[in-house]
Amino acid sequence: MTSSTKALTREWTTWGPVVALLALVFAWGRDLSGLAVVLVALCLAAAVLAAVHHAEVIAHRVGEPFGSLVLAVAVTVIEVGLIVSLMAGGGEKTATYARDTVFAAVMITCNGIVGLALLVAALRNRVAVFNAEGSGGALATVCTLATMTLVLPTFTTSHPGPEFSGAQLTFAAIASIALYGVFVAVQTVRHRDYFLPVPVEGKESSEEEHADPPTKAVTLASLGLLLVALVAVVGNAKVISPTIEDGVQSAGLPKAVVGVVIALMVLLPETLAAVRAARRNRVQTSLNLAYGSAIASIGLTIPAIALASIWLSGPLVLGLGPLHMVLLALTGVVSALTVVPGRATLLQGGVHLAIFAAFVFLSFSP
Repeated sequence: MTSSTKALTREWTTWGPVVALLALVFAWGRDLSGLAVVLVALCLAAAVLAAVHHAEVIAHRVGEPFGSLVLAVAVTVIEVGLIVSLMAGGGEKTATYARDTVFAAVMITCNGIVGLALLVAALRNRVAVFNAEGSGGALATVCTLATMTLVLPTFTTSHPGPEFSGAQLTFAAIASIALYGVFVAVQTVRHRDYFLPVPVEGKESSEEEHADPPTKAVTLASLGLLLVALVAVVGNAKVISPTIEDGVQSAGLPKAVVGVVIALMVLLPETLAAVRAARRNRVQTSLNLAYGSAIASIGLTIPAIALASIWLSGPLVLGLGPLHMVLLALTGVVSALTVVPGRATLLQGGVHLAIFAAFVFLSFSP
């Protein structure tokens, strides 16, 4: 990348979040025309991509695996804000938004992002190599959190329907945030080496990896712009959410499609970052991003939604149906078989992408 291109990128990621925030100010509380909705959506996309850039700047400063953690938390903040904003005042019609979005995030990260990263790495290097210890622990955390928060509500009897009682929801929220905290401590302190990229013999590191880290001033500026971008993403998504809901309803699609659209939107930057890492032979970073996002999505979203349910009207449905439980179980089994060897080929990438394709197709045609 030339210096002029880098300068243009820096300029674009600086004014992009600001423009998106201005679009939010002008669009908030107004009935928008079709053209206005398109413009707001473009601003939203710009804010998402700018957020990824600034998260990566911060990640370069703090190092791996802290970098993956920064981006995962940033994406989760977006997701929580979108869910709460959509559920606020939505009543019963939004009762399943939290469940649908969190489950979609798990399927996208554990199958879509992982499959794509393994495919890209295997195409370039024949075999994708990563740490089984760190990835295995992350996968076990994902499966435990998903089962506790999305499967158990279907089978509990204290409350009618696939819902937790107040006490059960409180326990699930506390357990989720505690397990997330333990995972972060293990990832960043106690066993940090389990989450570092595995050097590939005979492969040289990219020039980008040896670049000097950004200065403290640049890092603080990126932190501020990251916060601006996140506010712009959440607000603009709230502005265009009625259009998404109307489009899904007019097309006669299931309500769960709204959750899939939200998850796809907020995880797009995560996907781009994971593919970039896989192209640089840093498959462990890709898996950190994927599993870290899934863990953060559940471990932070469920407690936030549990707290928000105090003032949100309507029920909170978290339990999955039989179809989605089968997909979740299949994902857990296949992911374990992928992670345990510490090496993967095109086949594993293709299998995960096939499961992801099945999830997307069955979301539109259950």
